[in-house]
Amino acid sequence: MTSKVDEALGYEQARDELIEVVRRLEAGGTTLEQSLALWERGEELARVCRRWLEGARARLDAALAEEERTGPSAGDDSGEDASR
Repeated sequence: MTSKVDEALGYEQARDELIEVVRRLEAGGTTLEQSLALWERGEELARVCRRWLEGARARLDAALAEEERTGPSAGDDSGEDASR
């Protein structure tokens, strides 16, 4: 289960901490207990990152669906001839 503190982490913060956890695990030199604690923390951070990415994907999908429903905006030049 993810704590309230983890839920308040931004994507970049969680990603950077996850990178540090992985670096420490790969470097070795930790006890089994420390390694397990780092691994558990890494799993929590990965869940935080996944939730952020899933939320971003949902927002992007919703925006694209809305654009398809309403059509291109009046200021969108994508449908005009680019050779002009």
